[in-house]
Amino acid sequence: MEAGRLPQVGQLLDSPFLQEAVRKLSRPLVTETVRRVLGHYRKQRCFIKNEDDQAQLEADILSSCYKLIRTRQTRVINATGTVIHTNLGRSPISPELWEAVSELNTGYSNLEISLAKGKRGERKGLVNYLVGALTGADDALVVNNNASSVWLLLNELAAGKEVIISRGEQIQIGGGFRIPDIMRMAGANMVEVGTSNITTADDYLDAITENTAMVLMVHRSNFAIRGFTESPDIKEVARRLPKHVLLAVDQGSGLVTETFSKDEVPADRYLRQGADLVCFSGDKILGGPQAGIIAGHKELVKRLEKNPMMRAFRPSRIIYSLLEELLIRKLNGEECGRGIAERAQRNLETNRQWAERYLPEWGEHVSLFEDQLVIGGGTLPDEYYPSWSLELNSSKPANKVLDELREMDVPMIAVIRNDKVRINLATILPEDRDVVARQLTHYFMTTHTVEPSK
Repeated sequence: MEAGRLPQVGQLLDSPFLQEAVRKLSRPLVTETVRRVLGHYRKQRCFIKNEDDQAQLEADILSSCYKLIRTRQTRVINATGTVIHTNLGRSPISPELWEAVSELNTGYSNLEISLAKGKRGERKGLVNYLVGALTGADDALVVNNNASSVWLLLNELAAGKEVIISRGEQIQIGGGFRIPDIMRMAGANMVEVGTSNITTADDYLDAITENTAMVLMVHRSNFAIRGFTESPDIKEVARRLPKHVLLAVDQGSGLVTETFSKDEVPADRYLRQGADLVCFSGDKILGGPQAGIIAGHKELVKRLEKNPMMRAFRPSRIIYSLLEELLIRKLNGEECGRGIAERAQRNLETNRQWAERYLPEWGEHVSLFEDQLVIGGGTLPDEYYPSWSLELNSSKPANKVLDELREMDVPMIAVIRNDKVRINLATILPEDRDVVARQLTHYFMTTHTVEPSK
C-alpha cells in the first residue's frame, strides 16, 4: 500500500467493534493487542486508504483479541468419556452445592474465629468431624491438593529418616511429580523393597532399621499391573510393624463409600486395617473442590498441622465451605453429595434416552453407539464402564471436525475413534444437554457435510 495513515490507539479502543473484547479481556490487554497489530502494519508499511483497509485492520485486531480470549478460563462441554478429566478441571461441583455456599463466600465468614468464644479459632471448621464420620478417622486436615498431603506427612514424620516403599509404587503422575523426588525434597531417605510386580509383607519388615520412620504405600494412579502380581495384606503389615514405624497410605482416588469399583480399596478400609494415616484427593471420586485430605490418628494430625509449610498448603474458605457442604450431603445420602463419577454412571440411561429424542432430527449426521467411559483423573486406570456415544458421520477429516466443535459458543471437547469423531454422552452434564442439542442442530444445519454412503 502507498503511504497513508493509521488510526490512533485511543480511537480504536473507543470504537464499538472492540467493546466486547474490552469486557472479556480488560482495556489494558486490548490496548496492548491493538498496539501490537498497528506495529505490525507499520513494519509492513500497510496504511488505511479506504473502508476495505479499515475493515481489514479491525478484523486483524479482533482476530488477535479472540486468540487471547480463547486462553481465558471458560466453560466447556466434556464429551470425551473421561469423567474426571484433569485437563477439563476434574470434578465439576454440583450447582446445588455451589449455590449453598454462595452467600458465605460473597460476605464475611467465621473462617478463623470461634463464635462461641469470640476469639481466634481453627480454620478447620466442621470438616475434620465430617471426614471422621465418613472414614472413622480420629482427626483430619485439609491441604490444597494430595501432592501436598504426601510431602507434608513425609517432611513432618520422616525427615532425616528412612521411608520404605515398594518398587512397584514409585509412581510418576502429571507435571513430573515423582515419588522418589518428593521423598528427597521432603528430607526422607527412600528404601526400596520388592520388585515391580511383587512385594510381600516380609519385604517391608526385613528392611526396617532403627532409623526407619515409615512404611509408605502409594496408589498407582495412572497405570495398572496385571498378571503375576502380589501385594501384601495391609493388616499383616500393620500388625507386625514395630511401634516406632508408622504405616501411611496415599490412597489417592478419594473412593470411600462408592461401590462401582471392585479393585479400589476405600480410604476408610485402610484405616480399619491398621494404617496410621491415609491421604486422598477431594476433587476426584469424592467429587469436591481441589484439595488433599489427610485422615488418621489425632496426635499425628496435630503434628502435621504445626508444620511450618502448613500455612503455605492451607486452602481458602471456598474450599472449606464446599467440602463441608459436600460431606454433609454425602453423609445424608443426598444426590448432590455424590461425586461426578458416581452421578455419571447413574445417568447413563437418561443420556441415551435424551439422545434418541434428537436422532430423527439429526438424521444421517449421527449414529448412536455403545461405548465405554473411564473415571480418569488418576483414579481407576484399568477399569471401564458402559456408555453411549454419538458418532458424527462427516466427509471432513476428523481433526477438522474436532476443531469446529471447539469453536462453538460453548466449546465441545470430543474424541476420535476409528477416524470418526465421537461425542460420549456419559460426561455430558444434565444441565448441558440443551446446549449440546442446540449447538449440534445448528452445526448440522450450517457447516456439517455428511459422509457419502459407501
